[in-house]
Formats: sequence, C-alpha cells, structure tokens
Amino acid sequence: MKPGYRAVQVQRAGERISELHLLIAFDWWRRARGLLGRPQPLPQQGIWLKPCNAVHCWFMGYAIDVLFLDGEGRVVKICRRLKPWRMAACAGAHSVIELAWGEAERLNISEGDVFSCAA
Repeated sequence: MKPGYRAVQVQRAGERISELHLLIAFDWWRRARGLLGRPQPLPQQGIWLKPCNAVHCWFMGYAIDVLFLDGEGRVVKICRRLKPWRMAACAGAHSVIELAWGEAERLNISEGDVFSCAA
C-alpha cells in the first residue's frame, strides 16, 4: 500500500461489504490539496478528508463520486459524478470521501453504510 494510505472497511448492517485504500487527509495541507494535481483514483482507492463538509472540483480534469459522512463514519449523502468546476456540500457532514466516478455504484455503497479504518 502507498505511504499515507490506510485500509478502510465499508460495512452494512455490521457486515463488511468492501475494503478501500484511502489517502488519509486529516491535516490542513492534505485537505486543501485533496485530489488536485493527482491522477484519477484507481478502483477501490480515493481520499478521506476530515474534517470536511463541502468540496469543489475546480481545476480538476475528471468527475468524482463524493460521499459525505457523519461523525460516526456513516454515509449521509452521495453525490455521484461531480463534474469539474462544480461544488457539493452537506450540512452536518463531518468528513468526505472522494472516489473515482462510478466507484460508489460499482462497490454498491449506499446511504447508511459505515466507513472505518481497518485494524
């Protein structure tokens, strides 16, 4: 696994449905940069921004899926295929996961699923 990435489990009703490798962006610099200047995430990869409740795709060359999570890591909103030069926000969200466009659907991620760092 690349440096700075962590294995993150996605659970539904207490059962693991998927595992992702996410770049952990819990500090100001990594959150500010996000995916800007980075290639489109590979399947089952992305970035986890925390704290965060709004994102933009200014200067990006590709669309992304955006998952808004509450303080427990539960998905409260999904924005699929957020195009370049667009913004998305979710009042009450505590963090955001950005994935390649189509990954949320491909992995069958839905509202209510819970993300947690694997042990």
